Amino acid sequence: MTANAVPETMRVSVLREAGQLELADWPVPRPGPGEVLVAVRSVGVCGSDVHYFQHGRIGDFVVRGPLVLGHEASGRIAAVGAGVDGGRVGARVAIEPGAACGVCGECKAGRYNLCPDMRFFATPPVDGALAEYVVVRADLAFDLPDAVSDDDAALLEPLSVGIWATGKAGITAGSSVLIAGAGPIGLVAAQVARARGATTIAVTDIAPHRLAAALRHGATVALEAGDGPAAGAEFDAFLDCSGAPSAIAAGIAALRPAGRAVLVGMGPDEITVPLGRLQQRELTVTGTFRYANTWPAAIGLAASGSVDLSGLVTDRFGLAQAEQALRSTTRAGTIKSIIEPWR
Repeated sequence: MTANAVPETMRVSVLREAGQLELADWPVPRPGPGEVLVAVRSVGVCGSDVHYFQHGRIGDFVVRGPLVLGHEASGRIAAVGAGVDGGRVGARVAIEPGAACGVCGECKAGRYNLCPDMRFFATPPVDGALAEYVVVRADLAFDLPDAVSDDDAALLEPLSVGIWATGKAGITAGSSVLIAGAGPIGLVAAQVARARGATTIAVTDIAPHRLAAALRHGATVALEAGDGPAAGAEFDAFLDCSGAPSAIAAGIAALRPAGRAVLVGMGPDEITVPLGRLQQRELTVTGTFRYANTWPAAIGLAASGSVDLSGLVTDRFGLAQAEQALRSTTRAGTIKSIIEPWR
């Protein structure tokens, strides 16, 4: 595709208010200096998209006007702005959806995921990728090898969450890991834990089809959430990918001394933690917020076959079916839904 082939208008799925999506025609944005225009191919449906659709807010982030959802995205560069190599037109790319300021203390310390001025796709008021075209900074559009499909490339975003979380947990060769929640994040976290060398990877969930998926994607054992690990079993690390207070409590209780708990899932604003156990065992409990500098590793893991992303995709939808895609996440058998804006 060349810049001359870019149309004047495009289709966009717009969240007007909680529970109301509209397919609209918008002008195609033009890339400015240092930016590229990407023709979007695949967009993964994330739990945050569903939450905004259902409730119109996540914590302090409130939808106050029309918002385009979708932050897990891939596509092809259709045009470039000033200062960007024109040879990139036509390149297949994965999009890192967060543009940090680059100059604040957090950015300079390498923690750009904590940048207070971060502009992140589909986080109010920043529009996301449920559109035929998006503009992004050229350095946030990562070139892809042929071994990484469009769907794989979109799912590099949740894979990045798994890379970041397992890194925070200190998972390495021989580690034992307990993961609560076998949704897409839990499943990629299990695969990354395996790639890091973990030898025991226990995954819990309430859904039989997700437990079956866990065994196909890195878990050495899959357990119904109510059952939990065997009495006396202890783990080096615990990743909560469920947000359920009961799962968090059980996971912390299953940590061996000096173990690390990493809270990834979206749960209530406040929970009760066993302070005595944290002190007596010198446990570490930390949260995660997105990721930083993970895309090269994510591309390498996907290209090498160390993780299977395409195997997570259970449903595909066109842009006009975006609402159906958002509602599909609660359907039995669904793991990951993909929206393809080009069709």
